[in-house]
Amino acid sequence: AIAVLMAIVVSSYRQTITAYPGGGGAYVVARENIGTLAGLIAAASLLVDYVLTVAVSIAAGAFAITSAAKGLSPYLLEMSLGFLVLLLVANLRGLRESGSAFALPTYLFIAALTLTVVFGVARGLIAGWPHAEVPNPAQTGTATGVGLMVLLRSFASGCSALTGVEAIANGVPAFRKPQARNAASTMTIMGVIAISFFLGVSLLAWKMDARPSGSVSVLAQVARGVFGHGTVGEIGFWTVQITTFAVLVLAANTAFQGFPRLSAMIAQDGFAPRQLQNLGDRLVYSNGIVLLSVLAGVLLVVFDAQVDSLIHLYLLGVFTAFTLSQAGMVRVWRRRLGAGATRREVLPRMAINAVGAAATGIVAVIVIATKFTEGAWMVTVAVPLIVGHFLLVGRHYDRVRDRRSFDYTFNGIRPGAGPVVLFVEEINAATMESIDYANAISNGQFEAIHLPKPGTDWHVFREWQTASAGHQLTQLHLARGEDQASGLINHLRGIKRGPNDFLTVIIPEEFQKASLLAALRKGTSLRLKTRLLAEPGVVITDIPNVSTPARDISSPATDSQPSPPSKIEILVLIADTSDPTLRALDYALDLRQPNVRAIHIALGDDDTQDLLNRWEKLGVPVPLEVLPSPYRDLGGPLLREIHAITNTPGAICNIVIPEAILLKRRHRLLHNQRALYLKRLLLFEDRAILTSVPYQLDLNSPNTPNSRHAE
Repeated sequence: AIAVLMAIVVSSYRQTITAYPGGGGAYVVARENIGTLAGLIAAASLLVDYVLTVAVSIAAGAFAITSAAKGLSPYLLEMSLGFLVLLLVANLRGLRESGSAFALPTYLFIAALTLTVVFGVARGLIAGWPHAEVPNPAQTGTATGVGLMVLLRSFASGCSALTGVEAIANGVPAFRKPQARNAASTMTIMGVIAISFFLGVSLLAWKMDARPSGSVSVLAQVARGVFGHGTVGEIGFWTVQITTFAVLVLAANTAFQGFPRLSAMIAQDGFAPRQLQNLGDRLVYSNGIVLLSVLAGVLLVVFDAQVDSLIHLYLLGVFTAFTLSQAGMVRVWRRRLGAGATRREVLPRMAINAVGAAATGIVAVIVIATKFTEGAWMVTVAVPLIVGHFLLVGRHYDRVRDRRSFDYTFNGIRPGAGPVVLFVEEINAATMESIDYANAISNGQFEAIHLPKPGTDWHVFREWQTASAGHQLTQLHLARGEDQASGLINHLRGIKRGPNDFLTVIIPEEFQKASLLAALRKGTSLRLKTRLLAEPGVVITDIPNVSTPARDISSPATDSQPSPPSKIEILVLIADTSDPTLRALDYALDLRQPNVRAIHIALGDDDTQDLLNRWEKLGVPVPLEVLPSPYRDLGGPLLREIHAITNTPGAICNIVIPEAILLKRRHRLLHNQRALYLKRLLLFEDRAILTSVPYQLDLNSPNTPNSRHAE
């Protein structure tokens, strides 16, 4: 029955490959043909299946090793977690599905198992069936006869052989041309091999009386019985076990390819956190890979890497996805029939997918009925919860999208940058650079603030007299229990300014070395920058200085007396034409510097031409420059542009970043941390100033407080 079901599913997915040559996973097929909810159910089911694929494959691979080397049995969980970490590291470093690397263990496994089945059947027919050695037999109970429930439970467990069939349909674009035909041929070959091995091993296990064991897999019992204990037998036995382990690890790695891609697709559609779309330095979806590893690791620990326990969770998700995918294909053929295709062309294909949908739907019901109490209930509960999460995330992003677009227009009269406040904690090279920058953007009209810190006041004020070029340093007195950040924020709220004025807070940061840990240790400035993000109208300018610059520059200034900038060039990073972006550009123009440029880094996941058209229609007074990034790297093109500026002696580059800020902390977790990435990237760049222009979004308020509409 399982072999027949596999033939049906393989035939059904051949139709999917034909209809979706660009890759037709269950999520895509169900969403486009049945509806968004059906697509999300299929996606949740597949994500659960991918997690279980990793856990089950790794646990089974480790079991294959311990079946041969029984002394390692007590370390089954540790070995499984170790293999998981290796896969995690390899995929984060950019391990890809390489034909030459992955084909060898696959072909060796096919050859080893073919030899096992052929030799075992031939030996059984000619010389009699060998008897399997079953150490530590598992308790299977007793029965006078085989009832319907036993058959259904066996059928449901054996249907795990069908997991992974969809992988070929998902990866059609990876095949050589003609892609659809080659993928369909591969699907057929895979089905023939899988069915042959499944029936062959089942026959041998039955004839050899192999049984479940707590320490040795059934396949290991079959291989030992077929090859025996001699030198040749040992070679055959170990070959089967090692290649089985290798193929199971490759099966887990397939999930490492599928889970991140699917989660990125869901995130792109707005139903999952956008961080899942991020490509790492190795051009892999790093966040998806880490999430998959964590979830699989939790399952391995909870179920102690026991395949017999994990397998009960394994089937419901994949057969739900199968059913929705094939039902969606029935809709595809119905539409084509309505569009004028001939009945002779369409009806046979529709029949195959209809039979496939019915068969896999029945299996899903059988799995629930027979395995619900043994663990399938977890998946039954998990899938609706994940779908509910998708819908909540989608609703949140829709609300944020509405809040980000209020038809923002530029101010007709530019009053300048508004009040400028320089936060002075110590007198050092970073403070000196900050004084020069504050003078440049405020025409010398800025306020320098110092908050008391035990043991520092006397030398700060003494050194300020020399460094300040006549500016006064004001000391704020903190109220009882008030920290420095709260004291400065309370002072900023009391500064008089117009409703459309920006208030720039300049924060110098001096580092002895380019160390992220050192930056995190600067508690006052870190807390201050974080809390200022929630203050309406406040712009945060961070001016770092590293005492020992990480890269050589043409004319380095001394740590004690940095030279004033001869030119300030402002780069405004543009990702879209939303209100936060336009407001950041508005601020950059208010600085009244002659060199303001709008930069868009084309990561390949947006329509650059559409952005250029919208930019032109807005009538923005600054042309939009597009920096190509063929490898989807945000940092590389930006750093090259910054270095082209700062390599000029005396030049300063100010990078202005629009930053949408959700007032509720839990909402911030759902948003891309691109601004945080840029802050980390640029923190130690010599003569690079980082300005964050926050745009607060209150999803519960009908209007945003950040609008600066032209009157």
